Parts: sequence; structure tokens; C-alpha cells
Amino acid sequence: MEENKTSFSIKQWAEEDRPREKLLLKGKASLSDAELVAILIASGNNTESAVDLSKRILDSVQNNLIELSKLSVNDLKQFKGIGEAKAITIIAGMELGKRRQKSDTPEKVQIKSPKDSYNFIQAHLSDLQHEEFFVLFLNRANRIIHFQTISVGGISGTVVDVRIILKLALEKLATSIILAHNHPSGNIQHSHEDIKLTQKLKLAASHMEITVQDHLIVGENKYYSFAEEAMI
Repeated sequence: MEENKTSFSIKQWAEEDRPREKLLLKGKASLSDAELVAILIASGNNTESAVDLSKRILDSVQNNLIELSKLSVNDLKQFKGIGEAKAITIIAGMELGKRRQKSDTPEKVQIKSPKDSYNFIQAHLSDLQHEEFFVLFLNRANRIIHFQTISVGGISGTVVDVRIILKLALEKLATSIILAHNHPSGNIQHSHEDIKLTQKLKLAASHMEITVQDHLIVGENKYYSFAEEAMI
């Protein structure tokens, strides 16, 4: 029986198949998501290796890292072999990855299409359980000079103050802005209020020679662009 338990230890594997050794020998890009999670949790349980346990955790969220980042400590503790310390380690790892995306120097990012906007914004909005309204501030070269969450709401909505957005745009010397908010439900269909707010901001900004380029509604791995749909 004892032999069966130890057979699940990563130490018993061929060196090239061990996640840590694999990272050293082949580089971090060679590791699967499960292997990266396995490094975080370090060990499995008495019937699963760390990799097998990690695969099962990922399977529970359809191998979607955004969904994994939404799991709480209690959610993760439902898996045999995951205690509070390991659950916290996974959550910290996911949060660090998210912050890494956010820390990309905004001045290096040039927006050439709604897809570019989405690629930048999704790291901030895609895995939230509540609604937030977010604005990108751009210069004449269409490069991001500032970005900021303007308001935080509940599950079904958030209140946006047009004056705050325009005040920030003037302070940052922005010549254009891109609006964005998420729908925690994953549904990216715009509402009447979304249209009304967009038009209100577009009109108010035009008096200050500031262009509202787009308004993105961000869902899970998808988005709706007012610009692409000729709604702005």
C-alpha cells in the first residue's frame, strides 16, 4: 500500500517530466497550466500527484484561467489535498499574474483597433464579479497616457459621473478617450442606458475637443464595441 502512495510523488517521475525540473531544462513556456499550478501547490494527496490534482482543479473550471481566478479559498478547499495555505498560494499566484498584465507601461501601448483596446482592458475587467466602469485616456498618437476605474457598482450596474471623466481627461491632456465596462453575467448586449451614457459623454467631450473613440462592453473572453457596430 505504501508503495502505491509513493508512486504518485513527483520525485518518482523522470526528471524531464517534473514541473520544476522541466522549467529549468526547457523554460517556463514549456509548462502546461496544470504544471504551473502544481509548482504553486508543491504536493498532491495520497492518490494524486500535484499535477493530477491541478488538472482536476482546472477541469472544474473548463481549463479557463479567468474562471480559476474567481475561485475563493473555500472553493479551492473543496479539493482533497488543498488546504487553506495552498488555496491562498493559488489565489496569490493568479492575482500576481493579473497585476503583471496591469503593470505593462501604458505609454508603450498604442490603440489601433477595438481589439487592441479589449486586449488591454480585459486584464482589468474580465474576472470581476461586480460591474466597473473603466476609461482609457489617449494622446494624439493614440497611445495610452492614463487608465483608471471611474466607478464600482454591484452585480447589475454602476453609476458614472461624466464630470469626473472629463476632469481627468483635461488633467491628463488627453485628446481622446475610450470607455469600457464589464457585464459580470457575461452577456455583452448593450442596454438603453449604455447608449444614453455614451451619447451624453460624446456630446460633452466634443465641447472640449476631446473625442470619445469607443465604448466597450466586456464579457467573458468577448466584447462588444460601439465603434465596430457604428453605434458611436
